[in-house]
Amino acid sequence: MITEILKGLQRTLFDRPLKPVLLLQGRYRINEVLGMGSYGITYLAQDHLTDTIVVLKQLRTTKAKTESGLRSFKRESEILKAVQHPQVPKLLDEFQNDRGFFITMEWINGDTFEDLIFRDQHTYSENETITIFLELLNIIETFHENGIIHRDLRIPNIIQRNGKLYIIDFGLACFLSDRETADPDDHPEKLRMRAVTVESDLFALGHFALFLLYSTYEPQSKEERSWEEELNISNSLKAVLRKMLQLDDPFHSVADVRTALLQI
Repeated sequence: MITEILKGLQRTLFDRPLKPVLLLQGRYRINEVLGMGSYGITYLAQDHLTDTIVVLKQLRTTKAKTESGLRSFKRESEILKAVQHPQVPKLLDEFQNDRGFFITMEWINGDTFEDLIFRDQHTYSENETITIFLELLNIIETFHENGIIHRDLRIPNIIQRNGKLYIIDFGLACFLSDRETADPDDHPEKLRMRAVTVESDLFALGHFALFLLYSTYEPQSKEERSWEEELNISNSLKAVLRKMLQLDDPFHSVADVRTALLQI
């Protein structure tokens, strides 16, 4: 508890976001703060050289003082270069100045599934969920073929724009060859999602699917039940999700998941 309080104080004192209208590198003018993650602060900015809106990500000052923080930030740019997928933001620039370390990325102007579900009250049937799943699997398979694990496939990091899906935020992504050390105090669910394995992305996608499927759920009683009891979905999809969530012998590849979904 004390450690977390100290970390919070450090962030308040040293990790303050840059102010809007600030101009960086003579071309990037900050418009607004998009979010603050564990390693970085993300902004929307105007690129005056290309007259486009871009995403600017700054490494937190406190993280820049640590070897692991610098390594993780630099790895994100390396991974974006390696991915090169039309449904992933393009890396546009990377630079360092007296305000810290920065990378610039393409802005995917769409709606996250967090917005679609909770803000717009959008609902997803079993068939719609499977269709979305299959498109995501095609993107993620490309990551895995390049030896990359995303490790953060959550509803805020998956965007829909003009009927097409995009995956963003590679701040926690890593290469399969990396050796990440897990915090033994982490919740078992977090440990599964952060593992440097293909299965960790499949586990996260299983949870993503539950968010979509629960969008149609209407409680019939106050009694708390398992998702298998509450969701009105086919037994075939339940079996797929159980394997993705590692409740049964898990899938070990995107291809295995795709084959199982196409059989439903």
